[in-house]
Formats: sequence, C-alpha cells, structure tokens
Amino acid sequence: MRESNLNREEALELLKKYNQEEFHIRHALTVEAVLRYFAEEYAAEELEYWGMVGLLHDIDFEQWPDEHCSKAPELLREAGVGEDMIRSIVSHAYGICSDVEPQEQMEKILFAADELSGLMGAAVLMRPSKSFQDMKVSSVKKKFKDKRFAAGCSRETISEGAERLGWTLDELLEKTLAAMKATEQWIESEVAQHS
Repeated sequence: MRESNLNREEALELLKKYNQEEFHIRHALTVEAVLRYFAEEYAAEELEYWGMVGLLHDIDFEQWPDEHCSKAPELLREAGVGEDMIRSIVSHAYGICSDVEPQEQMEKILFAADELSGLMGAAVLMRPSKSFQDMKVSSVKKKFKDKRFAAGCSRETISEGAERLGWTLDELLEKTLAAMKATEQWIESEVAQHS
C-alpha cells in the first residue's frame, strides 16, 4: 500500500501556493473527488493516495502552462512528495507534454477522467439546474460529439483513456458521470471553503 508523504491539508496548501484562480482549484478538487470515488472500487486502501494525485495533478499549470508536467516534479520534490506520486501525476499528460505513460489503474483513470471531468464541468453549466444530478449519459455523449463544445477538452485523450482502461467510451462516460453525481455536493462544499 502506497502512502503520501503529505497529509491532505498540506497538499491543499501546496496546491494553493501555486494556484489562485477558482477555476484551477475547482478542477483540482473535482479530479481529486473523482479519483477518490474510483479508489473506493479499485483500491480502497489507497483512497488518500489516489485523492492526492488528483488534487496535485495540475500543480504547475496555472503559473507555468508552457512547462506543464516538467515544472511539477521540481515543485513536488521541494515539498517532499515521493517519486511514485510524482510519476503518477506527470503521467496524466502522456503524449501531450509528458513522456511518462500511464500504467497503473489509477494513472489510466486520471488520464481519462482529467479531460472528461473538464468536458462534463462545461456541460453542467449549460443545464438549467447547473447540477449533475439530472444529467444523463446521452447528453454527455452529445456534447462529446460536438467538437466545438469545450474545444479544449481532447476527445482523443478521453477515447484513448477508455481504451487504456479496457472500457468502452460509454462505460467511461457512465462511470465518470456516476462519480460526478456522487461527489458533486462534496466538491461544492470544498470549492466554497478553498477558493
């Protein structure tokens, strides 16, 4: 069982040291929540570890977008983060700005869910309810197929992520939407507290 060298409060402080924009803090908290949700199914004993990877995955993006995933290891090592966690964090941008390939289940989920949670986050803002609770997989699929919608969210990465997991695209959409529904209230509470 892997453990983090930081506790969650320390990881949050580290995130906020390099990220001030609510958008980036919300995204970090969302990916943390999604990874924690999946950890309950695949590695309950590593729930905290999976959550920290999600929380810190974009630590360098706000201040160093052109050095994304190459600046992160330096920032994380300075804070005492272990090499296993650093490897998992930089693997999320494989083929984009990292040559570290996602191999473990958690890394594959992070790779797929990072982009997909962004797409779903944009989609939920278009809903009258502004909530995932009444969102259906069919509406996520519709947004996924519309390349102009949330154009910055790579459909190729999401599809590749499903493939790496051995899931169909529909399975990935269903499971991630279930994660977003289950964690929505927690995310909103955390965003209110930390941004």
